[in-house]
Amino acid sequence: MHESNPQARIVLTTESTLDEANNLGRTLVEERLVACATLLPVVQSIYYWQDHIHSAPETMVMLKTSSDKLEALEKRLGELHSYRIPEFLVLPVEHGSAAYLKWLFGALTAAK
Repeated sequence: MHESNPQARIVLTTESTLDEANNLGRTLVEERLVACATLLPVVQSIYYWQDHIHSAPETMVMLKTSSDKLEALEKRLGELHSYRIPEFLVLPVEHGSAAYLKWLFGALTAAK
């Protein structure tokens, strides 16, 4: 699905290691599903899973993309991700500098 006027989006996910996050981010950038993957190593997550509360270090991954890439990005992230149920949270971008948004959309359409 391609929108006539796509909007910038931030997608949040986590990976269990910095290496996994780096591989995920690099692949998604190479495939032009995201313009940029920003890795925030060593965040601590506390979560409920399989009837227990867990705490684990993870790497947060912020993916910069456009609204028209979301469906393909979610599918591909599910294929590449190390977790059975990966985090996929989409945040709208209310405002961004014209120069940055021009770069973002251009990076998503650049020749591979």
